[in-house]
Amino acid sequence: MSTLSQTALIHRFNGISFTVRSSPDLLKSLDTVDAREDDILLVSYPKSGTHWLAEIIRHIYNCKVTLTSPIEFGDISRVKELNNLSSKRIIPTHLDYNMLPSNFKVKQCKTFYIIRNPKDVAVSMYHYYKDNPNLPTIDSWTVFLELFLKGDVVCGSWFDHFLSWEEHKNDRNILFLFYEDMKKDLPKVVKKMSIFLEINISDSETEEICEKSSFTEMKSNVEKENSDSNHTVCALTSNRKLIFRKGAVGDWKNYFTPKQNKMFAEMFNKKMELILVLTHIQNCK
Repeated sequence: MSTLSQTALIHRFNGISFTVRSSPDLLKSLDTVDAREDDILLVSYPKSGTHWLAEIIRHIYNCKVTLTSPIEFGDISRVKELNNLSSKRIIPTHLDYNMLPSNFKVKQCKTFYIIRNPKDVAVSMYHYYKDNPNLPTIDSWTVFLELFLKGDVVCGSWFDHFLSWEEHKNDRNILFLFYEDMKKDLPKVVKKMSIFLEINISDSETEEICEKSSFTEMKSNVEKENSDSNHTVCALTSNRKLIFRKGAVGDWKNYFTPKQNKMFAEMFNKKMELILVLTHIQNCK
């Protein structure tokens, strides 16, 4: 990665890397965004399934909602733009919990946090970097994995991001979802989401939502939606062709060498040690 491309495309805020598409002035002013009690936040680390989640929620509400691009995407005018949007707002973000505007915490807005196997996230993000002109050039998978493990990528460390939200997994207004569960049994997850949103949907409605929100269906709509640069919930590109690649579970096995897998496992165990200890203590009660 060249120093020039890094400087031109990336800046750091609170020690976390952001693209220039998220201006420092906006990031400094996020606490001035008005939160509403009926706002719904869709939170994730990049490449974890936010677009899929957004599509499901849109259909649960029969598309009678305002889906925004990420709260941290744009310049200072973004604050006024968000404040002027009509309710109900569905607001995606890749911010960690500590950077989330305090107004949304005070209002206890309903929040979904979607988690995906970080090894699959790393692979998906690698391809995203390779094909995205808004991100620095990456020389190889090996180089990218090292950067990913160091947290020297857009949105910072996956581990730190997850841990910041994991502390709040038992908050009543936050629902944790797993990407792998969505792939395995989407109707069950859709039902879980609708209950959390306090919306009653029938089995036939659930089936219809799943069909409209399938990965294949969303990917087939890319050409149509790509004509509208504002029709995206991704802060890193307006080109929706880059958003949907495989959506696969376990694709990391095609990239990780045994040595890399061991290195990743060591980092994972080190970062998650406290969680594992607390889980063990809770299980012993």
